[in-house]
Amino acid sequence: MKIEVENIKCGGCANSIRKGLLQLEGVSAAEVDVEAGTVEVEAPESAREAVAAKLASMGYPEVGTVSGLGSASAKVKSFASCAVGRMSSNS
Repeated sequence: MKIEVENIKCGGCANSIRKGLLQLEGVSAAEVDVEAGTVEVEAPESAREAVAAKLASMGYPEVGTVSGLGSASAKVKSFASCAVGRMSSNS
């Protein structure tokens, strides 16, 4: 399944997203296209809601699902996730 998300800025973001999604039951692979702002996940379609919820909790909500103050909060979470992803990719 492919999900278009907000706030993907760099390889650190992609690294955090991959690690987070691979922790979910049923997810066997996760690929992130930073340029396109998409996440492609190998998982049953029944896992879509859990995948979208995990992405949102990390600060990468599905396009069109966040508005107002929720969007600002998502950007702060994605910034933190981005920084963690950069540190993890350097170790």
